[in-house]
Amino acid sequence: MATPPTARRPDALTLEVVDLIGSVVARYHDEYEEAAAEHALTGAQAKLLGLLSLDPLPMRKLAHKLKCEPSNVTGIVDRLESRGLVERRPDPNDRRVKLAAATAEGRRVARDLRESLSFAREPLAGLSEGERLALRDLLQRMLES
Repeated sequence: MATPPTARRPDALTLEVVDLIGSVVARYHDEYEEAAAEHALTGAQAKLLGLLSLDPLPMRKLAHKLKCEPSNVTGIVDRLESRGLVERRPDPNDRRVKLAAATAEGRRVARDLRESLSFAREPLAGLSEGERLALRDLLQRMLES
């Protein structure tokens, strides 16, 4: 009887790729924390601000995306709001729901954070456009499976 593919031990190449992905994630996390600190933000505050710079979101959805309790998100939003980086507004579709939204200053800080992350951007710039497209497509495939 053949062993199901999910029960097989990973081959050496797969393990090497997993280790490399882990190293990239760790470096990204470290650099993100440093960039956040330069703006007097915690990593969680920076991540929340990055999410809100794209679209206003209800507190529950933010909690889901950050994988934390809604009460924790309230505290993070409170601190960002006190700095003028985030504001609360009623959801136009359901006035019982509050949306958190980045202010213009919050969007500027989020953009500065993204642009300051050089560890990935600089090596990626050394790849051809075709290589970057292939890497993007492979990463998307991994996330979709």
